[in-house]
Amino acid sequence: MNRSELIHQIRTKKNFLCVGLDPDISKMPEFIVDNEDCIFEFNKAIIDATAQHCVAYKPNTAFYEAYGLSGIESLEKTIKYIKLNYPHHFLIADAKRGDIGNTSTMYAKAFFNRLNADAITVAPYMGSDSVKPFLAFEGKWAIVLALTSNEGSADFQQQQLGNKLLFESVLESSMKWGNIENLMYVVGATKAEMLADIRKIIPHHFILVPGVGAQGGSLEDVCKYGLNSDVGLLVNLSRAIIYASSGQDFAEKAAEEALKIAQKMSVYL
Repeated sequence: MNRSELIHQIRTKKNFLCVGLDPDISKMPEFIVDNEDCIFEFNKAIIDATAQHCVAYKPNTAFYEAYGLSGIESLEKTIKYIKLNYPHHFLIADAKRGDIGNTSTMYAKAFFNRLNADAITVAPYMGSDSVKPFLAFEGKWAIVLALTSNEGSADFQQQQLGNKLLFESVLESSMKWGNIENLMYVVGATKAEMLADIRKIIPHHFILVPGVGAQGGSLEDVCKYGLNSDVGLLVNLSRAIIYASSGQDFAEKAAEEALKIAQKMSVYL
């Protein structure tokens, strides 16, 4: 999915919601756990219930890798299901890969060619040769970690580096490796007030924003500081939506929560 198509979907659906697909068997309704492939069945129900209220899905690969081969198979089935039934949804593999040269190329082949994800999250700590291999795939995106929502982001990302913060240097350097058509950034919602300064560095890039909801981030602040003329935001919610209920109505409640967020977003748009 290219940039203009993503913007079109956002404008058409009047929201910029990304639903995180982070399946945890210990949090699933018991009747779902009884299925042979409970991860896929859980995801399928969530996807069918929320698709009309969001523009993107983001499976976090750790929640699949934790279950070994069967988990990876569930991830592949989930992505295939989205691509077949909801082809206009943007699909992000939240894998946070970040290695050099041929290793990054193989990661890119795994997620872009094998799994057919539209985008992958990437850690830039090892520099340009850990990100550029992902940018070599036409029509695909690298989403670079810039300023994350966790408390430990202060350990490195917010350290002073000369007259700027380290994450600002990451933004300024990495934006030269790609362009607004293949490069996005992760900025946590708990750092929303810093989006105003971030927009001065990357005024036109899309930003993936986790941390709204369970982590305490404010959608209002994210929109206030982060929206640009092309919207430029994908706001991810996971737990608040997919675990809205642990009962028979879990998918229905997920749809209700997604709709609430989508309606709030439509006001800001």
